[in-house]
Amino acid sequence: MKILIKNGRIIDPASGTDNVADLLIENGLVTGISKDISPEKTEKVIDATGKVVCPGFIDLHVHLREPGVEGKETIESGCKAAAAGGFTSICPMPNTNPAADCLPVIDFIKNTATKVSLIRVLPIAAITKGRKGQELSPMGELAEAGVVGFSDDGDYVSSSSLLLNALLYSRTFDLPIMEHCEDACLAEGGLMNEGLLACRLGLKGITNATEEIAVNRDIALAKESGGRLHLCHISTAGSVELVRQAKAAGIRVSAEVTPHHLTLTEAEVNGYNTSAKVNPPLRTQTDIEALIAGLKDGTIDAIATDHAPHTRNDKLCEFGLAANGISGLETALASLMGLVHSGKLSLSLLIEKLTLGPQQVLGEKYQNIGNLKAGSCADVVIFDPDEEWTVDTAKFFSKGKNTPLEGRKLKGRVKTTIACGQIVYQQA
Repeated sequence: MKILIKNGRIIDPASGTDNVADLLIENGLVTGISKDISPEKTEKVIDATGKVVCPGFIDLHVHLREPGVEGKETIESGCKAAAAGGFTSICPMPNTNPAADCLPVIDFIKNTATKVSLIRVLPIAAITKGRKGQELSPMGELAEAGVVGFSDDGDYVSSSSLLLNALLYSRTFDLPIMEHCEDACLAEGGLMNEGLLACRLGLKGITNATEEIAVNRDIALAKESGGRLHLCHISTAGSVELVRQAKAAGIRVSAEVTPHHLTLTEAEVNGYNTSAKVNPPLRTQTDIEALIAGLKDGTIDAIATDHAPHTRNDKLCEFGLAANGISGLETALASLMGLVHSGKLSLSLLIEKLTLGPQQVLGEKYQNIGNLKAGSCADVVIFDPDEEWTVDTAKFFSKGKNTPLEGRKLKGRVKTTIACGQIVYQQA
């Protein structure tokens, strides 16, 4: 299929492009960007007047739940949700059941994705067998099978010697070790950000130090090993500063932040709102400002959703028993556009952190995605930056309806998603 997208504002951070033009797609590749491309009879023409045209988004951190917990999400439903959110490449975390710590599970995920989805699914494998933090997974075999990184996400690798070995071994494949930074002993029993609100609600708090101690240790091990460290969902001002200093020292470290940690504070928990219970917890406005500053100065490389779908019963219970997580693929862009409309982030920088930034974390092997250069894979999203809509989880493609944004009016909406030259989502 040939697709001609006309009159859109084309923003491609990889090439520095930001102007109104036409974009031509042929045989699954971007073949040209210029003014006034004349359509041929065989082409599908999409009028993008007043809309933004940019590379398809790349999500470094999602939970698809399959195999093992298909009641919360399947690879198919998660990929449909991703496409609706403008994501054309997603990286599922290995906390499935069984854990993605061996070739059969990785092959199952890849084969299932090939059958049920038109977007790119790039699995992340477990650092340790069973994600138990006791013995390294067969990292060499998993790297050869095509995983894009290693993580025990949801659990911190508490053994410094084990993580050091993982970082050293990962240098062989130049793949990142993607760490969930949380000192388990400090965090034990914690339910929300530590502060006055936690005291008032009678909920045990989780201190910023819980994350920052882990970040500091992991950076030290990255320095010692020379391995690639990627820090998942950092949430505190202190973590931002630690990463900033590490990068200045030449340590191979990258970091991601979630849409909810950029846009929501601990105040969302008021009234024991379980839809706002996440790990790491929602923090303060001061932390949000530091995270935004980290995006601006390059300390934080990427925005990743940490899409964590749950069943209704997982959240419809007392706060202490509720599962952590937000179903975020379908609201990510619109929630983040609030930062653009308020002047806190430029549109081009936001797109960069959803495209070029995550592509660079994935590495050179994936340089044909996350950009609109001629010859690159035709992963494209078209969105209206100004369209207002109300979040209605009943219309989510994801099985997970758990979000504190239910019923809220957002501004910015994905209209069309194209993956490898095929239209995989069109807003009705």
